[in-house]
Amino acid sequence: MSDDQDRSPAPAEPGATSPAPAETAPAEAAATRDAANENRLILELKDGRVTIELLPDLAPLHVERIKTLARRGFYDGTPFHRVIEGFMAQGGDPTGTGTGGSDLPNLPAEFSPPAKARFVRGTCGMARTADPNSANSQFFIMFAPAPHLDGQYTIWGRVVAGMEVMDRVKRGAGAHGQARDPDRIQRAVLLADAQEG
Repeated sequence: MSDDQDRSPAPAEPGATSPAPAETAPAEAAATRDAANENRLILELKDGRVTIELLPDLAPLHVERIKTLARRGFYDGTPFHRVIEGFMAQGGDPTGTGTGGSDLPNLPAEFSPPAKARFVRGTCGMARTADPNSANSQFFIMFAPAPHLDGQYTIWGRVVAGMEVMDRVKRGAGAHGQARDPDRIQRAVLLADAQEG
């Protein structure tokens, strides 16, 4: 059913009986659960799992890109190549250099106004170059608030479980946070796909 259709119940015809709520509730609950699972990304790291709620209402193109790449297995084995204490952990580059990406075209910016979404602890944003329309596959997860990023980078998700696992990701050295022998994403999978498999 499309969102623009009326979801209110139709009036009952004379002599007709309405189905008991218990008969429809399981199907509706299952549909809601399936939709939620389609928008949950699991990152399996050496110290456990991180669950990210995807935010298609904020950044539909970026969420679709994350889903596409996760389903391809693109993120599996990729490093957190830049990790700065008190700031963020950046990954999603298969080369580990901070300059790599996928074979897909770059995405146009989907910046949210600060009143709608802010970079706080657990926020997941898309990395880019100086060109606002250059996000591709790299992303970062915030360790702490960074108001200077608000409205400047696309927010596509937020950590809803396992932030303590992110806190254990190996930090890099120096101002740029480049890590030697960095921690890696062992597997990135949508919860809907994980349950099927």
